[in-house]
Amino acid sequence: MKKIEAIIKPFKMDDVREALGEIGVTGMTVSEVKGFGRQKGHTELYRGAEYMVDFLPKVKLEIVIAKEDVERCVNAILETAQTGKIGDGKIFITDVERVIRIRTGEENGAAI
Repeated sequence: MKKIEAIIKPFKMDDVREALGEIGVTGMTVSEVKGFGRQKGHTELYRGAEYMVDFLPKVKLEIVIAKEDVERCVNAILETAQTGKIGDGKIFITDVERVIRIRTGEENGAAI
């Protein structure tokens, strides 16, 4: 099993969720997060004063899937989240050693 963590722009969330649903992803965890990379934030004007916004709003998706489904999942995220502009985000893929569904005690593939 693999865990995919994707950091994307918030306005792309619905498109990504729909694309993942179409390829059979049945569950995910979504968090509103803030951060920056090469984008380094931006300046905003508030009541006539300019100030620097260091951390930009992003959405973090966490999906645990079977190893054989990783490429389809990554491609769906890439195709729908990409704008071609700086700040589109990142995708991280890590190994998952064990999954346990708390309600039933099912493990690994049966738990996801």
